[in-house]
Amino acid sequence: MSTGTLYDKVWDQHTVRELPTGETQLFVGLHLIHEVTSPQAFGMLEERDLSVAFPDRTYATTDHIIPTADLTRPFGDAQAETMLQELEQNTAEYDITFFDPDSGAQGIVHVVGPEQGLTQPGMTIVCGDSHTSTHGAFGSLGFGIGTSQIRDVLATQCVAMEKQKVRRIQVNGTLGDGVYAKDIILKIIGELGVEGGIGHVYEYGGPAIEALGMEGRMSICNMSIEGGARAGYVNPDVTTFEYLRGRPHAPSGEEWEQAIDCWQSLRSDEDATYDDKVTFDGSAIEPMVTWGITPGQAIGISESIPDPDDLPSGQAETARKALDHMDLSPGRTMRGVNVDVAFLGSCTNARISDLREAASILKTIGRPVADDVRAMVVPGSQGVKQQAEEEGLADVFRDAGFDWRGAGCSMCLGMNEDQLQGRELCASSSNRNFIGRQGSKDGRTVLMSPAMVVAAAVEGEVTDVRELL
Repeated sequence: MSTGTLYDKVWDQHTVRELPTGETQLFVGLHLIHEVTSPQAFGMLEERDLSVAFPDRTYATTDHIIPTADLTRPFGDAQAETMLQELEQNTAEYDITFFDPDSGAQGIVHVVGPEQGLTQPGMTIVCGDSHTSTHGAFGSLGFGIGTSQIRDVLATQCVAMEKQKVRRIQVNGTLGDGVYAKDIILKIIGELGVEGGIGHVYEYGGPAIEALGMEGRMSICNMSIEGGARAGYVNPDVTTFEYLRGRPHAPSGEEWEQAIDCWQSLRSDEDATYDDKVTFDGSAIEPMVTWGITPGQAIGISESIPDPDDLPSGQAETARKALDHMDLSPGRTMRGVNVDVAFLGSCTNARISDLREAASILKTIGRPVADDVRAMVVPGSQGVKQQAEEEGLADVFRDAGFDWRGAGCSMCLGMNEDQLQGRELCASSSNRNFIGRQGSKDGRTVLMSPAMVVAAAVEGEVTDVRELL
């Protein structure tokens, strides 16, 4: 097993005891909740007459079901209204901080946590959402948990988990123009597979990772779960500390300097041992797109779709199903595939740096969204939305023909009114391209970076953004 890694250090610091099951009881530093997976957990507390052990370590927001066009209450979707009412009642009853739609701080849980400075190095962080791995970008351990575990954390501030192996993913070199963090993680998942990380957490490092800003690192850690890993993290450094400095819930004054000293000690040791190591050449990565129905079915924009007959037997059947669903043929590239919808949003790519880059590319291209494309931008939080509006980014999107929406998960998973219709194909900056993921069982999703989404929206087809710059 690994030794001397950040994972080992944080795990050991939060270990309460070893359980007879072989699992470890871990203390949870930060518990994030939203409206979809928490109501049943609160119901379990009431059934057992239990209270919330550490309400000051639990924070709530609403994201999955929240409308992005009209927040007038009651919501048009009765189920969404009921779920929000449940969250409002539960957070009030148990004295839990709730970033509600009137707070100016509401948004996707994995955007709000870092934005508020709640996510900090060395923490154990859990949430009833698989993409809690996002928070590992700060040198924390972020785990998605189920509803019964949410109950356990509310009642005890602890969770039972099995320790994983650690795989070091080294990304060397320098990224080329038009290549971003999203392309790195799609390349990794495309090479290692959607089951390649099972039994592991991923430690991301190397020059290409260290050169990224915090929001790029979050994009990579966000999709660790798509690669089968239980979590993903980046060792904290100056970039991490400067991002957190001055945020509402970050340490301040003398506590700030003390915190940095502590955070620096958490980095993996230079002589740390890993269970596995994999190296990628960042300079060789090109803009990536998916061609199928799993994030692992990803290729470079110039690469050809593989023939199922040439794939390992375990992948061939899924590949045939993907080609049938996507109406594609092996041997061709994804360039020129017609696009009906362009979606810029999700917990993977809806932060301010994503919107800045996308707006900059729109201005460089100097052309509007294609006439037959429905395009939308959904900021990751109300804070991102406000900042984008103050910087004039919203006007760039609106002028180009994008629909500028409110904060939420939106079309990433279609638990709201933002959904694909029929056989529409969506160029999406989100994290999953499963059948039915975006609201239509016949809809098709092509994952890509925000820059590539903009290029697809303007051209009306999957395009290499580098050709437009």
